[in-house]
Amino acid sequence: MTASIGPVQADPYPWPYDGTVPVSRTALICIDWQTDFCGKGGYVDSMGYDIELTRAGLPATARLLEHVRDLGMLVIHTREGHDPDLSDLPPNKRWRSARIGAEIGSDGPCGRILVKGEPGWEIVPEVAPVAGEVIVDKPGKGAFYATNLDLVLRTHGITHLILTGITTDVCVHTTMREANDRGYECLILSDCTGATDPSNHTAALHMVTMQGGVFGCVATSDDVITATEPSSHPAHHPQAA
Repeated sequence: MTASIGPVQADPYPWPYDGTVPVSRTALICIDWQTDFCGKGGYVDSMGYDIELTRAGLPATARLLEHVRDLGMLVIHTREGHDPDLSDLPPNKRWRSARIGAEIGSDGPCGRILVKGEPGWEIVPEVAPVAGEVIVDKPGKGAFYATNLDLVLRTHGITHLILTGITTDVCVHTTMREANDRGYECLILSDCTGATDPSNHTAALHMVTMQGGVFGCVATSDDVITATEPSSHPAHHPQAA
């Protein structure tokens, strides 16, 4: 028997809109849990922001990952970064990063900032991918822009997305908006996300709930776990890559 999720007690409506959804049609997207965004010496740390705010969602995300892996749900990780020659780095993005003292491509405590293959670009150990999980590398904020994410989702028959990651107001929100426009039914988890400013985190979540759920719904990891049909959990645990 295939496991299912729903209805999740979410805001502003029980998620998903269609009542329940098979796990086989659902994907968990873990957005940019990279050292550059939530690690000591990374991009966000170099800009002077409090990384405890961006790390806040890690424990709940790690617990949810274990849960959905047991269910056999498709898990997708994203990483923001640029080619070593910076040929895919727009000049205005580079200029802005330099203006705040953390120029993309420059040397930092975790290697070249936001450059593919550098230590800062890697996903932190707490939520690192395991063998068989999809990794999508992206040059921008949204995970659909200049990537194969939509193709991967449609190839797997995915119609519903659960989003975690950082930051709530930038990369996670952009990805949720992009997904909504493509017809995916989206759920963002308040305890599995974080921002460099608490008010931005709160505002980004509030925006989702407007107009009857303009981009989808907001819930917590506990809400998702509670709404999962428990009788069909496989006893398989993937091994780390």
